[in-house]
Amino acid sequence: MTKQHFGSSHVPLSPAVRAGDSIHISGQVPTLPDGSVVPGGIEAQTRQVMENLAKALALAGAGLEDVVKTTVILADARDFGAFNKVYGSYFPANPPARTTLEARLMIDIKIEIEAIAYKPL
Repeated sequence: MTKQHFGSSHVPLSPAVRAGDSIHISGQVPTLPDGSVVPGGIEAQTRQVMENLAKALALAGAGLEDVVKTTVILADARDFGAFNKVYGSYFPANPPARTTLEARLMIDIKIEIEAIAYKPL
């Protein structure tokens, strides 16, 4: 099985890594291309994270439809309902398996999402 790395980051991680038919996406955060955090609440930040996730998947030739598992980290569990509504709009049918948890994040943001996708070579 070959391993390919896609994208670059200012920290030691690869945004996307393909290992055979699986694609692993590093945790995506609600930042714009210039590195600034998207202003607004959990809804705006969730939308930006999902857009960043889609871009990372595209680096490896995949899309949101190929995602089989996500791990979602919320800074505040009380944001779950609003987050879930936005998240669900990106997966209207056959959503991936998901784990959602509350934890303190590394920067002052409300959400981070990592994903695993399946896309045969």
